Amino acid sequence: MLRRSVAAQTTALVVALVATVVLAGLAAAYVQARRAVTQQATTQVLAVAQSVAAEPDVVAGVRARDTSGALQALAEGVRLRTGTDFVVIMGTDRIRFSHPDPAQIGKTFLGHTEEALAGGTVLEDYVGTLGPSRRAVVPVLDGGRVVGLVAVGVSKGDVDELLSAELVPLAVAGTLAGLLGGVGAALIARRVRRQTRGLSARELQTMHDHHDAILHSVTEGLVLVDPEGRVRLANDEARRLLGLSSDPAGEAVAELGLAEPLVQAMTDEDAREDDLHVTDRRVLVLNKARAQREGEDLGSVVTIRDRTDLEELTGELGQARSLAEALRSQAHESSNRLHTMVSLIELGHPERAVAFATEELERAQHLTDRVVAGVEDPTLSALLLGKSAEAHERGVDLVIDPGLAWPAGAASPRDVVTVVGNLVDNALDAVTGIEGERRVELTARTVADRVELTVTDTGPGIPDALRELVLERGFTTKPSDGAGGRGLGLALVRHTVARLGGTLDIGAAPGGRVTVTIPLEVAR
Repeated sequence: MLRRSVAAQTTALVVALVATVVLAGLAAAYVQARRAVTQQATTQVLAVAQSVAAEPDVVAGVRARDTSGALQALAEGVRLRTGTDFVVIMGTDRIRFSHPDPAQIGKTFLGHTEEALAGGTVLEDYVGTLGPSRRAVVPVLDGGRVVGLVAVGVSKGDVDELLSAELVPLAVAGTLAGLLGGVGAALIARRVRRQTRGLSARELQTMHDHHDAILHSVTEGLVLVDPEGRVRLANDEARRLLGLSSDPAGEAVAELGLAEPLVQAMTDEDAREDDLHVTDRRVLVLNKARAQREGEDLGSVVTIRDRTDLEELTGELGQARSLAEALRSQAHESSNRLHTMVSLIELGHPERAVAFATEELERAQHLTDRVVAGVEDPTLSALLLGKSAEAHERGVDLVIDPGLAWPAGAASPRDVVTVVGNLVDNALDAVTGIEGERRVELTARTVADRVELTVTDTGPGIPDALRELVLERGFTTKPSDGAGGRGLGLALVRHTVARLGGTLDIGAAPGGRVTVTIPLEVAR
């Protein structure tokens, strides 16, 4: 199949359109010119005929049927002065008294005279003794009575000559219009060729179909941002991840209601690689690269991936690791205690071995009873027992409020691990290694229709200047350990609490204090 580019097809269509318009215009102009020339000839012969018929000498000569040649002389004089081809004076019997060819005088006039004999006017094209002509026949009146007729005409050849003279400028105008149309078509083709890269319509259609299919099928969000910071394209996944309800094409990124750090990342000139952003609902990984073609800056290509579930699973994995470490520590301590008791028995102090074992069992059972009594959720109970063992190993005093109350179903197990686990981990990290008292306190109470969880620590706390930053971007001063990144704990907590319809409040330094409130009716 012959491949014709869109530019070539456009050129052909424009040329055909211009040619059609020019030809139609010329045809209309020709018809108009012919009508005008015919009307001009008609007006001329009618005016001459009426003027001759009104001459008193003509009226007298016709009434007297003068054959002396006076009427012939008068008619020829008028014909020569007016440039007409014939002036014929005749009686009511159509016998000529004058004619350009004297041999026709006395013979019958050829043409229609009925309306003129009735007092009207005849206007017609007729083939007479001088060939085709445009003629007018009018009555000669004497006291209101028709006594003769006057016929005046011009040759159709003369009319055609006048028409040919009118057609010359029309042809010139048509030629100029065609040339201008051709130049315009060439300019349009050049522009279309540049914009379509010389591709054919089928190629463009195929490219569009593939492009559209890819955009709707990829699992990553894709956003094209022009150099002015406006969205040129956003696929379905990008709209879902960014929480956009409609197609943002043509809108400025700054007007989409996104967080300022995310707007800056999408619109600045810096390249981005695996840039983490925490929104109210998601943890997003953003990559950005500049797009250029032949040195022209086309803007940026932004890809977005959802890392929310991965971060939550990473948090759960961290909790599992912490629990495993706590169990390992407990096993180590249990081994030491067992050796101590065996040694006391071997040394002959069985009563001291019993007292030692009883004291350790009471201490462990007391913590378990206190946690289980106030916490109906088994997931939270297991998590707190594990954190207590981890805190003991790290040399931190984890104090669990004796009045701790956390109803079952206040949150899903995953949400419990995300909220409580991250808050306790942050508090343990804050006090580990500091000088002085290292204590973390956890309280939870049910107040009216909500549950309030508060975690405090004796660490340095979060300065006022960083309080919003740690919530929006996941600020951290700790180095990355490669296991999912750092600085997302509070951001994940905030995301989870917001999804549950609750609130998160960070207290002022010194000392760390974070309070989370979750409505029970929403959680359940």
